[in-house]
Amino acid sequence: MNSPVQSFYDWYKRTLEHPKYRWILAGATLLYLLSPIDISPDFIPIIGWIDDAAVASIFIAAMSQIMLSGLSNKRSGLRADAPDAGDTTVDVDFN
Repeated sequence: MNSPVQSFYDWYKRTLEHPKYRWILAGATLLYLLSPIDISPDFIPIIGWIDDAAVASIFIAAMSQIMLSGLSNKRSGLRADAPDAGDTTVDVDFN
């Protein structure tokens, strides 16, 4: 069984990889980092910055991985959010 932190990280990473929700979650992450309302308030030294540092590091790691995979796909001629041609089903109706 995964810990709650690992489950959150897996959900966050999967959601950032989805092109539809990527920018919504990125905006929500930046809003959380800039907002004075946090899990632990920022005015408490060190303890208040730990949650911001954790969220920022997860965000930066996930976005850098997405950008690196996008660059490698661009070099090989594939789009990162395009479905694979082998996985696509085309239904043709001959009426």
